[in-house]
Amino acid sequence: MTTLPLCCDPIQFHWPLPQAIPGAVLASCGFDPARLHGDDFARAGIEQSDSLQRSVAKRQAEYLAGRVCAQAALQRLDGRDYVPASGADRAPVWPHDIRGSITHGQGWAAAVVAARSACRGIGLDQERLLDDARAERLAGEILTPAELQRLDRSQIGLVVTLTFSLKESLFKTLYPLTLQRFYFEHAELLEWSSEGFARLRLLTDLSSGWRAGCEVQGQFCLTDGHLLSLVSV
Repeated sequence: MTTLPLCCDPIQFHWPLPQAIPGAVLASCGFDPARLHGDDFARAGIEQSDSLQRSVAKRQAEYLAGRVCAQAALQRLDGRDYVPASGADRAPVWPHDIRGSITHGQGWAAAVVAARSACRGIGLDQERLLDDARAERLAGEILTPAELQRLDRSQIGLVVTLTFSLKESLFKTLYPLTLQRFYFEHAELLEWSSEGFARLRLLTDLSSGWRAGCEVQGQFCLTDGHLLSLVSV
């Protein structure tokens, strides 16, 4: 079983999003960098790289909480004891037969995992809702011209946060499959509903299987001023 570092709250297994992904497990926990203890990495059995040792408490606690969630989710999925390391591209390194994603920020972390046989790719992202003023400043960087044209400014904080988060989840889903980086201008949020469902479209070619025009379904939920989004294929 996972031994929790002192900076982390107990793990929760739940599915806050509107539609479950068959065979997927989502684990989450709260964390507090102020509770970070010097032996927390050793306590959890998680390797601490040189760069992590030099980083601030916030970064260390985020990393720990995300990896603890990933380890717990994998244990719940199939009983294996595995902590994903970070690759040269800083993405989590999952077992070859697993698809997974980690997100963390603002004192909360989560990981979702699924067997490769059940899911080709999966991405999870959590963001704090932007206020309207900041959303207005960032809209031009995150939204495509078509998205800007459709933008409902009465909900600008929600829409810009949602677009940002879904594109992050889309990247986390497709990068392990294509090994091609892409950015906000390379995907478009076509529609979303108050029930928590969304549809995105690629605007660039990433591989022979993922070309411009491909559409992907996403989902999201709102809790306590935070937005959680997930994309799976």
